[in-house]
Amino acid sequence: MNSNHLLLEEPIRMASILEPSKPSFFPAMTKIVGTLGPKSRSVEIISDCLKAGMSVARFDFSWGDIEFHQETLENLKTAVKSTRKLCAIMLDTGGPELQVVNKTEHPISLEADTKVILTPDQDKPATSNLLPINYHGLSKAVKKGDTIFIGQYLFTGNETTSVWLEVDEVCSEDVVCLIKNSATLSGTLYTLHVSQIRIDMPTLTDKDKEVISTWGVRNNIDILSLSYTRHAEDIRHARCFLSKLVELNQTQIFAKIENIEGLTHFDEILQEADGIIFSRGNLGIDLPPEKVFLFQKAALYKCNMMGKPAVVTRVVDSMTDNLRPTRAEATDVANAVLDGSDAILLGAETLRGLYPVETVSTVGKICAEAEKVFNQDLYFKKTVKNVGEPMSHLESIASSAVRAAIKVKASAIICFTSSGRAARLIAKYRPTMPVISVVIPRLKTNQLRWTFSGAFEARQSLIVRGLFPMLADPRHPAESKSGSNESVLKVALDHGKASGVIKPHDRVVVCQKLGDASVVKILELED
Repeated sequence: MNSNHLLLEEPIRMASILEPSKPSFFPAMTKIVGTLGPKSRSVEIISDCLKAGMSVARFDFSWGDIEFHQETLENLKTAVKSTRKLCAIMLDTGGPELQVVNKTEHPISLEADTKVILTPDQDKPATSNLLPINYHGLSKAVKKGDTIFIGQYLFTGNETTSVWLEVDEVCSEDVVCLIKNSATLSGTLYTLHVSQIRIDMPTLTDKDKEVISTWGVRNNIDILSLSYTRHAEDIRHARCFLSKLVELNQTQIFAKIENIEGLTHFDEILQEADGIIFSRGNLGIDLPPEKVFLFQKAALYKCNMMGKPAVVTRVVDSMTDNLRPTRAEATDVANAVLDGSDAILLGAETLRGLYPVETVSTVGKICAEAEKVFNQDLYFKKTVKNVGEPMSHLESIASSAVRAAIKVKASAIICFTSSGRAARLIAKYRPTMPVISVVIPRLKTNQLRWTFSGAFEARQSLIVRGLFPMLADPRHPAESKSGSNESVLKVALDHGKASGVIKPHDRVVVCQKLGDASVVKILELED
């Protein structure tokens, strides 16, 4: 896993480029989020995606009903049991998404230089001259000359399946637009995006709340992806709502940044959120194309320095219909890794794409190659400098564990944790070797019944780069009074050996609490 780590600054031998990629139990340190849908909901396909490297399953509630997603989730549970691979559950809200409603389901052909009317009257059928939409306030939000974009499912940039409109006039609640390019909208769902316009709808809609309090509660979701996050208050409101649902008070909230408003308030959103998802499809519409990379790099850096997971979307769109990514897409995935992404999110590629398993596998291989040339030394120095002095006790232990592991060329770091915080802090320093996070369950009571916590914490770390969790036996405490928790450590080492990460004569760095003290120790393994 940590062999021959090069730096891009070093001369890379052509021979090393031509070496075949080595198979590994962990396809890459960077995690892969797969969206499950029509083409990826069978037990067989989900199992293959898990084996290929998917560690988080995303359920997108901007389409599909609760029954459909529940069936898919039951298949995921079966796949998890058969493959013995943990998988986190992410619920992606629909949010204030504007949609064209096509109840006829017939393809709609739009001709360049002709006009089309956008109307909030959803009882009217969709035609080439009239498109019903799900929002009554559009006529108040736009003015003559504004740009409107309509795309199928997600914005692909494919001008034959998506269309640019220019607002020509506003008539009462209807908006008359000039069509800028010929296109055919096929399927039932098209998203409508108005560049740099404030949409007066709540971020967490009533429909979202209903889905969360029924499907979300029933399935103990690990992560809530809050679509169209625009202010820190959106996160606070969602957290307040989750806290009232006892089962979900541990659920993490990831802010999905999709427009200029979210970008403008990014710093305060980052303070409140547990992680960030860069929805580059929508951002690419709201921002000039030449500015998207700049925001990605700046925002990823901020997430990295705060130790909060950063997820990048829209990387291999062409694999929705093709077996191989384009050259630009392969480079884009690698650059996202070099910029510091924790995870890559696959949307249409796995949701409705023809090659979901191959896409997960291909992205994993590109990530693994990029990780070999990630400049960990420079990254480590930047992170330590950003933390400043005096360091907190936990921060000091985490950075020391990573520094020791790199100096002694350890093959893995094993961290004992109950909340998951210590392991996430270690991962923040981006060690070149995997961090095996041993989550020790805690016994909790609500006066009526006793429950073990730990499964949430273990699954939530599946979106953090380099962190590979395992649940320990609840009978073993996370803190040892005797000096070392040998039985749990043996289980962790055996897990590392079975997965091919730890080999005989390797060195392993162990981070654990002994009484009131935190200890970092280096083990030299025998046969």
